[in-house]
Amino acid sequence: MTAPEDLAQSAIYRHPSDNAFGRMLPRLLHASRWSRLRRALSQRWPMPALVSDVRDVVYASWWVDVRHAPPPPPGHHYVVHAGRTPYTILSYRHGHFGPALAGPLRALMPSPQQSNWRWYLRRDDDPQGTPRVLFDRNVMDQLAFVAGARAFSDAMQPHLSARFEHVLDADGAGHTLIESGQGSAPALHLHWQAAAGGSAAGWSAAFGDQAALLRFLTCQDEAIARTCDHRWASTRIALPVAVDTLQPLRLSGELHCPRLQAMGVALESGLAFRLPRVPFRVVSERLL
Repeated sequence: MTAPEDLAQSAIYRHPSDNAFGRMLPRLLHASRWSRLRRALSQRWPMPALVSDVRDVVYASWWVDVRHAPPPPPGHHYVVHAGRTPYTILSYRHGHFGPALAGPLRALMPSPQQSNWRWYLRRDDDPQGTPRVLFDRNVMDQLAFVAGARAFSDAMQPHLSARFEHVLDADGAGHTLIESGQGSAPALHLHWQAAAGGSAAGWSAAFGDQAALLRFLTCQDEAIARTCDHRWASTRIALPVAVDTLQPLRLSGELHCPRLQAMGVALESGLAFRLPRVPFRVVSERLL
C-alpha cells in the first residue's frame, strides 16, 4: 500500500486550462510574500464573518481503511472503528455567499456551487467531544470565489472545477458531476435516488443509533486544513443542522471517484442523505 499523501501537496492549485492565464494564476495564488503579509494583518484585523443560505446539501459517506488517511494535525486523532475511518463528500449550492456586514446587499452576491471532501478528527484531550473535520479536498465552480478564498484564507483553499453540476430533480433523484480538466480539482460523478429509509448497515455498531450517526456526520463547529506551506489552519463555523430534516438517499447508477476508488472503496456502499437547507456562517480563522 502506498504511503498516505501529504495534504500540503494536494492543496497546491493547478488551473483547469493550461493556457497563459492558467500558468500565471497559481504563481499569484501561491505568492509567499502575500501570505506573510496577510497573516500579519490578520493578527490585527481578523477576517469578517461570512454567511450563506446553503441549500440542497447532499452528503455521501464511506468507511475507508485508516491507513490511507494522511497524518492528522498535532493533538488530534482519527475516529476509527474496526480499522476504518469515515470519509464524507458533501456537495451543495450556496445562497448569496458573502460578508455578514453586507446586510441586505448580500442578496446581490453570487451563489457558487461547492464540494467539501473531509475526514473526521477528535482532540486527544477531548476524545468524546464534538468531531472536527479535516479538509481533504475543496472544490468550487466560480473562479472569483476560488481566487478570493485562496488569497484571503488559509483554512479554505479550494480548487476550480472545469465543470460542476449539482442537480436535484423534483422526485428526489439527482447527480453531482465534477470534472477536473487539466487542473487540481478531484473528479467525481455520483447519482442518487430518494430512499424510503436510511441504510446504516456497517455504521450502527460504531455510533449506536441513527440519530448519533447523523449528528456525527453533520454537526461540526470547526474545520482544519493543511496549507501549501505546511502549516495547519483552523476555521470556526456555525452550521445548525436539524437532523430530523435529513432525507435518506440511495447511491445508484454511474458512480465514479478516482480518489476513493484508489483507496479500495466500493462507491455503491456509501451512506447518503440530503439536507434541504441550512444557514452557514464562517466565524473566525487562525493558524494552529
